[in-house]
Amino acid sequence: MASTTPESSGVRRLSAVPATLHDVGATYSVEDDTGSAEPPLRRGASPRAIRSALLPDDQIVFDAAYSAALADARASLDLTALFEMLERWRRVALLQQDPARFHALARRAAELLTGQPIPADEPLAVTRAKAGI
Repeated sequence: MASTTPESSGVRRLSAVPATLHDVGATYSVEDDTGSAEPPLRRGASPRAIRSALLPDDQIVFDAAYSAALADARASLDLTALFEMLERWRRVALLQQDPARFHALARRAAELLTGQPIPADEPLAVTRAKAGI
């Protein structure tokens, strides 16, 4: 049976699964809520930390993706897709921690893809659609 052990980074991680199991590749971890000075969105961030760093519109999309990934994991008994989904959203959350910077990034991506200047006052949703993000 797997047990939790503290690691030097302050992250609690599942220990290695006994050798009798085959093809086990899950290594996701979540932050330890003991007041660690580590950034909350490091690898293995909790779903709660990821969601709280997302823009409100993306929180709704995250909730749906998380629910679907949990249901798939429950049905398949395979956590790989869940962990991949969390990592993808963690990266989005890292970009969105600074909304002004994220808007500038989306505007620049849209300009590069469309070849047209994007007005600074264009709604973020419109800019994101042009950028495909």
